[in-house]
Amino acid sequence: MDISESTLLGLAAALGGGLLIGIERERRKGVGPGRGPAGVRTFALASLLGALASALTLPGLVATGAVLVGLFAAIGYWRKPTTDPGMTTALALVVTYLLGVLAIRHPSTSAGGAVVVAVLLASRRPLHEFSVDTLSEVELRDGLLFAAATLILLPLLPDAPQSGAGGANPRRLWGLVVLFLALQAGGYVALRAAGPRLGLAFSGLLSGFVSSTGTIAALGARAREMPELRASCVAGALFSTVSTVLLLGAVVLAVYPPALRILWPSLACGLAAAVAAALASVLRQRERPSAEVPQGHAFNLLYALGFGAILGGVTLLVSLVSAHLGPTAATFAAALAGLFDVHAASASTLSLAVTGQIAAGDMIRLPVLIAITTNTASKLGAAYLGGGVAYGTQVGVGLLLTLAAIWLPLLLTG
Repeated sequence: MDISESTLLGLAAALGGGLLIGIERERRKGVGPGRGPAGVRTFALASLLGALASALTLPGLVATGAVLVGLFAAIGYWRKPTTDPGMTTALALVVTYLLGVLAIRHPSTSAGGAVVVAVLLASRRPLHEFSVDTLSEVELRDGLLFAAATLILLPLLPDAPQSGAGGANPRRLWGLVVLFLALQAGGYVALRAAGPRLGLAFSGLLSGFVSSTGTIAALGARAREMPELRASCVAGALFSTVSTVLLLGAVVLAVYPPALRILWPSLACGLAAAVAAALASVLRQRERPSAEVPQGHAFNLLYALGFGAILGGVTLLVSLVSAHLGPTAATFAAALAGLFDVHAASASTLSLAVTGQIAAGDMIRLPVLIAITTNTASKLGAAYLGGGVAYGTQVGVGLLLTLAAIWLPLLLTG
């Protein structure tokens, strides 16, 4: 019988995958009478058995092999010492057999799967420490909540503009809520991993993805209570503005990517100015600040839901105003919405562009820039009310420089 080149490749992939997984298990099976039931030879043979059963294409052979391997794995599990109740090796043996079956038709996928299985088996200690020691119960619940929001609710929502909701797309709207949750969780994980030594500047950058205005107000309160940390609080406040510009770019990409061609000069200039102002505030610090590692929720669900509610309401408001009073009134509505949330105001304007209710060009750019302007006014108010004149003035200089840089491309092009 002639053996094709693809069959030989599949057998080689099966043997390599079985050896890789088996080597990892061999290192953990121990020695002597109490050793584990399967090692490198057992796993290599199980993978080859699966590949041969698949290559022979005899009816029922693959299923018979799976039953035999499952039986051997069960016998090995039952004969293990009672001090080790784990089923990992028994399940890994069955998975290795199935990867061997897959190797004949998809050798690269089988080889990649073997690498994933080996890495997963070798990561026993860090996975255990992360699950038991590092991950808190609250964080686990947040992770499950995020998975439900992403994998269950998001696919169920209709992916089309709804006339009764002012042309809002429910799936796109909820996708933005999920985006906010992911950014908050990413910032939380990064801060937990980095520890408190990075200081208030890093904390401001991360919490700015949740609410830059809230971050500026909270740091202002700390600066008022501890004047010696005012420079550090200013740095955190200005880094939260960097987060605002980055998140606005993400919103543009998520809602209406073609608008990036119009808005990228303003976003790029604003980002450069915000980063420069934040770094300058860091250089003015005389002492390295400290910040506590956050404990609790990975994200603020109420803020994310509030953002979604604001976005839906603002989209409806701007749509109604645009339909009855024209695009100038829609710009006015976006300006009012920007006082509360620049991303919601901008996303609502972009949503109108998606549905064709407003034209591209300045009909998109101008409302977004006005929303940024009114949002900057809100941040200035939060800075002065939260931290006093000295804090508000230092933060205000950075905010106004960033705002001027955002408007600069439009002023230069007329």
